[in-house]
Amino acid sequence: MKRFSVKLKLALWITLLMLLFVTLVLGFLVAISSSVVTENTYDQLNTVLRSNVTLISRDQGKLVFDDGFSFTHNGVYTLVYSESGALLAGQPPLTFPEGAEFESSVLRPVETDDGTYYVLDYWLPFGWEDGVWVRGMIQAPDVADVVDDFIGMTVLLLPLVVLFGALGAYLLARSTFRPIDRIIRAAGAIEEGSDLSQRIGLPPGRDEISRLGQAFDNMFARLETSFESEKQFTSDASHELRTPVAVILAQCGEARRHAQTPEQYAQALEVIDRQAKKMSGLIQQLLQMTRLEQGTQRASFEEADLSALVEIICAEQPALPQSITLQTSIEPDVTAWFDVTLMSRLLQNLISNAARYGRPQGHIWVSLARQDHTIELAVRDDGIGIPEDKLDKIWQRFYQVDPARAGNRGTGLGLTMVRQIAQLHSGEVTVQSAEGGGSCFTLRFPDTPQEPTKKEKDF
Repeated sequence: MKRFSVKLKLALWITLLMLLFVTLVLGFLVAISSSVVTENTYDQLNTVLRSNVTLISRDQGKLVFDDGFSFTHNGVYTLVYSESGALLAGQPPLTFPEGAEFESSVLRPVETDDGTYYVLDYWLPFGWEDGVWVRGMIQAPDVADVVDDFIGMTVLLLPLVVLFGALGAYLLARSTFRPIDRIIRAAGAIEEGSDLSQRIGLPPGRDEISRLGQAFDNMFARLETSFESEKQFTSDASHELRTPVAVILAQCGEARRHAQTPEQYAQALEVIDRQAKKMSGLIQQLLQMTRLEQGTQRASFEEADLSALVEIICAEQPALPQSITLQTSIEPDVTAWFDVTLMSRLLQNLISNAARYGRPQGHIWVSLARQDHTIELAVRDDGIGIPEDKLDKIWQRFYQVDPARAGNRGTGLGLTMVRQIAQLHSGEVTVQSAEGGGSCFTLRFPDTPQEPTKKEKDF
């Protein structure tokens, strides 16, 4: 049995159970066939006799049989006797014994030379002391012949029933396990070709196999996302770290060959330190973004005062150029559910982005307000703005509208992280900008906890 497939095992098991059930039912039917045949015979005798009794009357001392009366009907003999037992009407079977006693409404067998008869008598009164006996009799069927016929029919039909049952059980098992085959094929395709985009694609359903297929699809999607994130991280890190690593190596070689004074060594170390800090910041941001995408770090949502947080961040801007003026319009006592650390990172990135692309002697405006149950946090500048054809690209990793303007201060990851943090808070961030007319980034998110998605639960 170990070599058989689960489908075949299930089909054989169902077939055996069906065969056992049919056998038990047939045995039960054979066992009760005698009583069933006797009961049917009695019902037939009783029905015909009662019908005939209602059609007998007497007029001026003579018996009158109304239309519909029959002395023989469906094997039932109807006889009419006087009170003393003399036959008045009807013809009994030739072998039926004469002088059989009368018993009103009692079914009883009477043995004759050609078999057993069931006899039933009714007393039909015509007055207080006058009446006739109406006797009905029917030959008892041969139960053995009935059972033999039944068994013969069973022997003929049983193989067909079992055959169709086995075929139906196998088709049912194959149909039931077809999704399992799809799961196996999808898993095999992923194993052989490392194609994590493969999906089982079962139609939605509430049965266990449909839920299993959906669970596998979710697992494959999660694996694909994780794998793509790792590939993206590796590609981004290798691409962006080449320049600072090359600068560090070049500076080390230059220092070894040409540096002779402490000042020259200090200058080389300053360049190396600056590039190393840039590498460290880049790696930290890439790791943070990868954790956001994969949900490997749990967010700490809490009800906090967003107004106080925005005021503190705006007041403490060590990297903000002195030529840029930061102005705020913060609605007091705006509380919401959010991750304090991530929301601080979001606002810091938006302010740094506004300062990086702002005008000399320019302004940055930060506003916070509540609209119904929605929080609106906006950062606006009067800088160079963003061309319309580049608005959709600013959310991409490492994209910079003006790389020369960003200099060494930008990595091109800030706005990508801003969008990820906004989505994590069930919100969205939008931008309004025109080339040469400044930009306004607006974050909108609900002030109350939302039903978390699966990714947010894991995060």
